[in-house]
Amino acid sequence: MSTPRTASIQPQVQQAADAANRLADSAEQTVNGVRERVIPAAVRLANQAEDLAHRGYDAVRDRTVQLRERALDASDRGVRYVQEEPVKAVLIAAAAGAALMAVAQFLSHRRSDRR
Repeated sequence: MSTPRTASIQPQVQQAADAANRLADSAEQTVNGVRERVIPAAVRLANQAEDLAHRGYDAVRDRTVQLRERALDASDRGVRYVQEEPVKAVLIAAAAGAALMAVAQFLSHRRSDRR
């Protein structure tokens, strides 16, 4: 039961529906194309970030081991020096203690002068 008026616009409605379908198909193809490029790129980026994190962790671990070895070496040298030169070691320790006390007293007097 189409009237002459509805019959005259029916081709236009069909054309609009066809255009909308073509637009939807084009949008779907665009989304699929983007998805095909974005997902692999995101996976590569995640892999690179993971690799970078592992390299950073390894570098920190290696540096920590080096610092620990250097600290132990310095400690061993200090012990050896005290064993080989006990009098000098005591005199150096006393001088260092006196210097620290002088600095502490200086800073203490300086603070009390500000009040």
